[in-house]
Amino acid sequence: MKIMTIDGNERDIAQDLIDGFKLKIKGQLLFPQDTLYNDSRTLWNAMIDRKPAMIVKCIGTADILAAVQFARDNSLLMCIKAGGHNIAGLAAAEGGIMIDLSLMRGVWVDKKNKIAHAQGGCLLGDIDRETQLHGLAAVLGFVSQTGAAGLTLGGGFGYLTRRWGWTADNIAGMEIVTSDGKLIRANAKENNDLFWGLRGGGGNFGVVSSIDYNLYEVGPEIIGGLIAWPAEESEKILKFFKQTADSAPEELTMVAIIRPAPPAPWLTKEWHFKPIIALLACWSGNLEEGKKYLEPIKKFGKPIADIIIPRPYVQMNSLLDTANPKGRRYYWKSEYLPELKDEMFKSFITYGGKITSPFSAMILFQLGGALNQLDETYSPAGNRAAQYVLNITSAWEKPEEDEQNISWARDAWNEMKKFSTGGTYLNFLTEDDGKERTRYALGNNLLRLKEIKTKWDKDNFFRMNWNITPL
Repeated sequence: MKIMTIDGNERDIAQDLIDGFKLKIKGQLLFPQDTLYNDSRTLWNAMIDRKPAMIVKCIGTADILAAVQFARDNSLLMCIKAGGHNIAGLAAAEGGIMIDLSLMRGVWVDKKNKIAHAQGGCLLGDIDRETQLHGLAAVLGFVSQTGAAGLTLGGGFGYLTRRWGWTADNIAGMEIVTSDGKLIRANAKENNDLFWGLRGGGGNFGVVSSIDYNLYEVGPEIIGGLIAWPAEESEKILKFFKQTADSAPEELTMVAIIRPAPPAPWLTKEWHFKPIIALLACWSGNLEEGKKYLEPIKKFGKPIADIIIPRPYVQMNSLLDTANPKGRRYYWKSEYLPELKDEMFKSFITYGGKITSPFSAMILFQLGGALNQLDETYSPAGNRAAQYVLNITSAWEKPEEDEQNISWARDAWNEMKKFSTGGTYLNFLTEDDGKERTRYALGNNLLRLKEIKTKWDKDNFFRMNWNITPL
């Protein structure tokens, strides 16, 4: 069979080599003719439709090591899939070998030391479910179906970021299979240069087989949910959002959203698909104290729906799942913001009113807090001046609607990027962002990342396509 090589050519791989490789793994080896192949190769973003020549469904670290050695011995192009949720579809490579970690979803909680040991294929929901049994939580993201490894390697932020920093700031250690086929332990004491690079510098150093997450006392119940108003109230709501966010304690995280109302049961039918503005809020601290801070939000204006209630933290982390289902077509643009300005609100509202799909949205994620208190070089995730994330999320279902939905997102971004810190979130970069945009995500940390990459993968086996020149 033909498999793509790392230099972009195709190579014939003899059947006896493939048969020999099969004997070295315990997981499944899938080819395009196999029943499970399509389900395994399919990613969250339907815009990405690549077909690997071979998929290795690993059930343990030994399978990963064998797959890396096989690819390295034959100079074959390799990609790595955990959750397959990345907007740019980095988990799939046309004609290459896909290392699929989706069967490796074990989580072990060390309650005494407040550490969760998570296998490389874990989704965020896997970690939340196990840690919440002990009233503990890791700093993760907003959608429970996201792969934890990809989120972490690209930085990661969510409801707890204001309290404890980026996801990548809260890692105790990792195990990684490097390009020379070795299993390496990386933490603050062992291989600490590699450990630094893995905490937000992207996934180009090897295959991460497990991650140890620091845990914090959160839940199992928090106060959170959504509250919505008609879109005509957007200017007033956004100013209230800014006022509340500027004075909010780190236990409170809010998100402002303009979008067509979803056909959700918490909204009456008369509002379905009509433009709304909503605030998503999560209070992760003391519940009685939280009621005091959330009461002004619940009483502001005349909401058309309010589901901000005490609820399990696990449930809070899956509230956005139905708005981000696998199989839609997605295109995003994103920037970090240093502050919220009235001029920015005008653009935010204008493009919120120009949305071309019932599934698209203009989103402002609140940051600030703990991440601002660390040095820019603490982890490659950097961007310590960020107070908010602007995310322009275009989502639709039909290929013939690609142009109009992509154009809307690009137009909004071109208008609003002037409000940026100059930085952007690595995990939100799309296929067409290119090497230049990576510089804005990683900044001057790129210089150190280059040194680490050269040391641990000098032949660039795990392909890196970055512009290494710092800003």
